[in-house]
Amino acid sequence: MRIIFLFQMAITAALTVLLTLIQVACGQLEDVIIDRYFIPTHCSREVQVGDYVRYQYNGTFKDGRKFDSSLDKGFPFVGQVGVESKVIPGLDKGVQGMCVNERRKITIPPHLAYGVLGAGLVIPPDATLVFDVLLLDLWNKEDKVQIRILHKQQNCKRTVMPSDFAKINLNKSMDEGLLGMCVGERRSIIIPPFLAYDDKGYGTKVPPYATLIFDVLLVDVFNVKDDVKVEVQKIPQPCRRRAVVGDFIRYHYNGSFQDGTVFDSSYSRNSTYNTFIGLGYVIAGIDKALQGVCVGEWRRVTVPPHLAYGENGSGELIPGSAVLIFDLHIIDFHNPKDRVDIKVIYKPAECNLISSANDLIMYRYNCSLLDGTRLYSSDDYPEPPRVTLGQGKLIAGLDEGLQGMCVLERREITVPPHLAHGTNGASGVPSNAVLLFELELLQLQKGVPEGFLFIWLQDSPEPLFPAMDMNQDQEVPLEEFSAFIKLQVAEGRGRLHPGIDSDVILGDMFKKQDRNADGKITEDELNINVNEDNEVPKHEEL
Repeated sequence: MRIIFLFQMAITAALTVLLTLIQVACGQLEDVIIDRYFIPTHCSREVQVGDYVRYQYNGTFKDGRKFDSSLDKGFPFVGQVGVESKVIPGLDKGVQGMCVNERRKITIPPHLAYGVLGAGLVIPPDATLVFDVLLLDLWNKEDKVQIRILHKQQNCKRTVMPSDFAKINLNKSMDEGLLGMCVGERRSIIIPPFLAYDDKGYGTKVPPYATLIFDVLLVDVFNVKDDVKVEVQKIPQPCRRRAVVGDFIRYHYNGSFQDGTVFDSSYSRNSTYNTFIGLGYVIAGIDKALQGVCVGEWRRVTVPPHLAYGENGSGELIPGSAVLIFDLHIIDFHNPKDRVDIKVIYKPAECNLISSANDLIMYRYNCSLLDGTRLYSSDDYPEPPRVTLGQGKLIAGLDEGLQGMCVLERREITVPPHLAHGTNGASGVPSNAVLLFELELLQLQKGVPEGFLFIWLQDSPEPLFPAMDMNQDQEVPLEEFSAFIKLQVAEGRGRLHPGIDSDVILGDMFKKQDRNADGKITEDELNINVNEDNEVPKHEEL
């Protein structure tokens, strides 16, 4: 009987094993089932054994009942895959090969989960588990800062160096990612968690164990040791004069940031910027860069923030710590102490007369700004102008430049604004403009002192009345007076006021001598009267 009983027990055990094998074959899983129901378009890296992962998950049974969720806990799972793993083997296996942002449904059989024992009151024995996983992050302890250059300028004159200031200051790893960048360059910089904020995160913006990806556009780079950088792009030849401290300068400019964004321009206002050099009226970098310029010169000036608007910037226009680039075109400059600069282009060999105050002249001229901009010309009129010098008919500098000339002499004169149209300018002439005149003296009639109509060039006849009374009848009518004066002029003994009809002058002179207005001058009338008020002789041409 004992033998039969043992035989029956053996048969029962064999049947139990067979039924178990049949059950596995018919209903239970041998491996995890993975449903990759969302795969991102771009997947640069997949989870491998030894990697660290950060993911959100929902854990349910096959009937949909939830038993666990990272979302309910308020923080994702973080752990290493395959090495000292903190999760069940099936889940560890199910996340391998995942991409960041991929979603998977992982079905795990009991023997790769909690097996026949289950897990306390939460997981019953032999339970098949389903995990819905969203991979948030992936890294490895061997990772370094990754740099992907998205765009780089072909002409890169300067790159970020250690100790440079680049408007980004997050941590040392970011510094590493910025090294070698050019202004205008775009990079994607990937920093693994242990080189970023690790397990602490950063406030509410960066969770613990987060890989950080920075898409960076480098706008500015400078060093606190930087000085103003000047690139001379065009310089006129010859350069007769260079600007110094105390000069007053007019220039056009375009102001931009290092990325090319224009923030200001004098051209948009259709007016030059006018200022004194070296006296602190402009930012220090420009004050320095304007020294030594020539008229007509083009310069590109790079100004670091500490020589511009510093950390505070300037309103909404200039951000803090901005490097500024100015493209300058020098229109003109002068010094308040400047006088008229005269350059003789041509002077005839014979020069018997030279122009001076009160002379009547006829001349040709072209007037322009120092940058060559033409303002006006005598050629625009039917005939050249006539003017009496020294009478305030011309701007002071031009009047001065026309004196001392010979007939047919040509000059080039430079007139500073305080001897031209000054701060107000004139029609077609900008304020504070230095003017350049090309002059040619065409005709010259010597003049008489201001207020005179006639002067003697030699001693007058003595006595005068008998010489004037040509027919010796003791009276001189207008006709006889006019004939006498014209004879003196013709013989070079006297000179009439130029530019006025001689008959008009002679009529006026006659009236002054014909004191009783009877149409004739007598010897008594010709005598010089004395001013009764101050006993000073009245002015009389004769």
